[in-house]
Amino acid sequence: MMRFNKWRKKRPLGGAIITILSGLMISWVPLNLYLSTFLPGSIAIIGLLFGGIITLIGIVSLFFPNASRILGVFTIFLSILSVIGALGGFLVGTLFGIIGGALLMAWRLAPANVNAAPPGDAQLTA
Repeated sequence: MMRFNKWRKKRPLGGAIITILSGLMISWVPLNLYLSTFLPGSIAIIGLLFGGIITLIGIVSLFFPNASRILGVFTIFLSILSVIGALGGFLVGTLFGIIGGALLMAWRLAPANVNAAPPGDAQLTA
C-alpha cells in the first residue's frame, strides 16, 4: 500500500481516471450504433476515433506525468469536438473530458523539501 501511495503522488491519477472514463463514454455511443457507424459517409466513426484517442491519452498520462499539461489540452480539445461524431457521450463524456483535461493541466509534482543545511549543522551567516 505504501508503494502505491508513493506512486500515486507522482502521477495525475484523478485527471487520468476521469479522462479514461470520458473516452469510454464517448466511444460507447458509436459502438451502440455499430450498424451505421461503419457505413460510408457516416461521421459516427469520428466519435469512435476521438473516444479511443481520449482513452489512450488518459493511459499515457499515467506513464508520462511530465506531459500532463499538453495531454490535458488535447483532452479538452477532443472532448469538445466529440460532440460532432458521438454526441459527446450524451454530453456527459464531454463534461468528464473537460474536467479530466483541466485536472491534467493543473497537476504539478509537489516540490521536494530541500533544506539549505542538514538539521545538525551550523549555518553560515554573512
